[in-house]
Amino acid sequence: MTGRIDARLAELGITLPAAPAPAANYVPYVRTGSLVFVSGQISQGPGGPIRGCLGQDLDVAAGAAAARSCGLAIIAQLRTACDGDLDRVVRAVKLTGFVNSTAGFTDQPKVINGCSDLMVEVFGEAGRHARAAVSAPSLPLGVAVEVDAVFEVR
Repeated sequence: MTGRIDARLAELGITLPAAPAPAANYVPYVRTGSLVFVSGQISQGPGGPIRGCLGQDLDVAAGAAAARSCGLAIIAQLRTACDGDLDRVVRAVKLTGFVNSTAGFTDQPKVINGCSDLMVEVFGEAGRHARAAVSAPSLPLGVAVEVDAVFEVR
Protein backbone atom coordinates (compact mmCIF):
# COMPACT_ATOMS: atom_id res chain seq x y z
CA MET A 1 0.00 0.00 0.00
CA THR A 2 1.36 3.39 -1.02
CA GLY A 3 0.81 6.21 1.43
CA ARG A 4 -0.24 9.76 0.69
CA ILE A 5 3.30 11.16 0.96
CA ASP A 6 4.76 8.36 -1.18
CA ALA A 7 2.11 9.15 -3.80
CA ARG A 8 3.07 12.84 -3.60
CA LEU A 9 6.76 11.96 -4.09
CA ALA A 10 5.84 9.90 -7.16
CA GLU A 11 3.67 12.73 -8.50
CA LEU A 12 6.64 15.09 -8.14
CA GLY A 13 8.95 12.56 -9.85
CA ILE A 14 11.10 12.31 -6.72
CA THR A 15 13.00 9.14 -5.89
CA LEU A 16 14.54 9.34 -2.44
CA PRO A 17 18.15 8.27 -2.01
CA ALA A 18 19.03 5.56 0.48
CA ALA A 19 19.31 7.06 3.96
CA PRO A 20 23.01 7.94 4.28
CA ALA A 21 25.07 6.18 6.94
CA PRO A 22 26.73 8.38 9.58
CA ALA A 23 30.24 9.53 8.69
CA ALA A 24 31.49 9.73 12.30
CA ASN A 25 30.48 8.92 15.89
CA TYR A 26 26.79 9.90 15.81
CA VAL A 27 23.44 8.44 14.77
CA PRO A 28 21.54 9.63 11.69
CA TYR A 29 18.46 10.53 13.73
CA VAL A 30 17.09 10.41 17.26
CA ARG A 31 13.44 9.92 18.07
CA THR A 32 12.28 11.16 21.46
CA GLY A 33 8.58 11.30 22.21
CA SER A 34 6.86 12.70 19.15
CA LEU A 35 9.96 14.43 17.78
CA VAL A 36 12.55 13.18 15.31
CA PHE A 37 15.87 15.04 15.18
CA VAL A 38 17.64 14.35 11.88
CA SER A 39 21.41 14.84 11.97
CA GLY A 40 22.98 17.22 9.48
CA GLN A 41 22.77 15.91 5.93
CA ILE A 42 25.38 17.13 3.46
CA SER A 43 24.82 18.06 -0.18
CA GLN A 44 25.15 14.96 -2.36
CA GLY A 45 24.69 14.42 -6.06
CA PRO A 46 24.92 11.34 -8.28
CA GLY A 47 28.70 11.77 -8.48
CA GLY A 48 29.23 12.24 -4.73
CA PRO A 49 29.42 15.28 -2.49
CA ILE A 50 28.39 18.63 -3.99
CA ARG A 51 31.38 20.75 -3.05
CA GLY A 52 32.09 24.43 -3.33
CA CYS A 53 31.87 27.83 -1.75
CA LEU A 54 28.90 30.11 -2.39
CA GLY A 55 30.04 33.52 -3.60
CA GLN A 56 33.19 31.98 -5.05
CA ASP A 57 32.61 28.64 -6.85
CA LEU A 58 28.81 28.40 -6.87
CA ASP A 59 25.91 30.74 -7.53
CA VAL A 60 22.63 30.87 -5.58
CA ALA A 61 20.84 28.46 -7.97
CA ALA A 62 23.57 25.84 -7.58
CA GLY A 63 23.50 26.35 -3.81
CA ALA A 64 19.72 25.92 -3.71
CA ALA A 65 20.06 22.68 -5.71
CA ALA A 66 22.66 21.50 -3.17
CA ALA A 67 20.28 22.38 -0.32
CA ARG A 68 17.50 20.45 -2.06
CA SER A 69 19.77 17.40 -2.10
CA CYS A 70 20.15 17.79 1.66
CA GLY A 71 16.36 17.84 1.93
CA LEU A 72 16.07 14.59 -0.01
CA ALA A 73 18.50 12.93 2.41
CA ILE A 74 16.56 14.37 5.37
CA ILE A 75 13.32 12.86 4.06
CA ALA A 76 15.10 9.53 3.49
CA GLN A 77 16.30 9.55 7.13
CA LEU A 78 12.82 10.53 8.26
CA ARG A 79 11.30 7.63 6.32
CA THR A 80 13.64 5.26 8.18
CA ALA A 81 12.78 6.88 11.52
CA CYS A 82 9.06 6.36 10.73
CA ASP A 83 9.51 2.67 9.83
CA GLY A 84 8.92 3.47 6.16
CA ASP A 85 5.66 5.39 6.68
CA LEU A 86 6.05 9.09 5.86
CA ASP A 87 2.32 9.57 6.52
CA ARG A 88 3.30 9.53 10.21
CA VAL A 89 4.85 12.98 9.77
CA VAL A 90 2.71 15.59 11.52
CA ARG A 91 4.85 18.57 10.54
CA ALA A 92 8.32 19.90 9.88
CA VAL A 93 9.27 21.85 12.99
CA LYS A 94 12.68 23.40 12.23
CA LEU A 95 15.50 23.35 9.72
CA THR A 96 18.98 24.70 10.32
CA GLY A 97 20.99 25.28 7.16
CA PHE A 98 24.72 25.87 6.96
CA VAL A 99 26.11 27.42 3.78
CA ASN A 100 29.79 27.21 2.88
CA SER A 101 30.22 30.80 1.74
CA THR A 102 32.57 33.72 1.42
CA ALA A 103 32.60 36.47 4.04
CA GLY A 104 30.68 38.83 1.75
CA PHE A 105 27.98 36.34 0.68
CA THR A 106 24.58 37.30 2.11
CA ASP A 107 22.08 35.07 0.29
CA GLN A 108 22.13 32.13 2.71
CA PRO A 109 18.31 32.27 3.03
CA LYS A 110 17.90 31.94 -0.75
CA VAL A 111 20.23 28.92 -0.75
CA ILE A 112 18.41 27.14 2.09
CA ASN A 113 15.11 27.80 0.31
CA GLY A 114 16.13 24.83 -1.85
CA CYS A 115 15.49 22.58 1.15
CA SER A 116 12.58 24.57 2.58
CA ASP A 117 10.73 24.60 -0.74
CA LEU A 118 11.13 20.81 -1.01
CA MET A 119 9.55 20.29 2.43
CA VAL A 120 6.50 22.32 1.39
CA GLU A 121 6.30 20.55 -2.00
CA VAL A 122 6.31 17.15 -0.32
CA PHE A 123 4.39 17.76 2.93
CA GLY A 124 2.19 20.74 1.97
CA GLU A 125 1.31 23.07 4.85
CA ALA A 126 2.79 20.52 7.28
CA GLY A 127 6.14 21.18 5.58
CA ARG A 128 6.24 24.83 6.71
CA HIS A 129 8.81 25.24 9.47
CA ALA A 130 10.91 27.57 11.57
CA ARG A 131 14.41 27.98 10.19
CA ALA A 132 17.92 29.34 10.51
CA ALA A 133 20.24 29.86 7.53
CA VAL A 134 23.82 30.66 8.47
CA SER A 135 27.18 31.03 6.81
CA ALA A 136 30.16 28.79 7.55
CA PRO A 137 33.74 29.31 6.38
CA SER A 138 33.93 25.58 5.55
CA LEU A 139 31.86 22.43 5.92
CA PRO A 140 32.74 18.72 6.16
CA LEU A 141 34.32 17.30 2.98
CA GLY A 142 34.20 20.79 1.47
CA VAL A 143 30.48 20.47 0.74
CA ALA A 144 28.43 23.50 -0.22
CA VAL A 145 25.52 22.95 2.20
CA GLU A 146 24.53 20.98 5.31
CA VAL A 147 21.02 20.95 6.80
CA ASP A 148 19.64 19.34 9.94
CA ALA A 149 15.97 19.07 10.83
CA VAL A 150 13.36 18.44 13.52
CA PHE A 151 9.97 16.85 12.75
CA GLU A 152 6.90 15.98 14.78
CA VAL A 153 5.63 12.46 14.06
CA ARG A 154 2.79 10.19 15.18
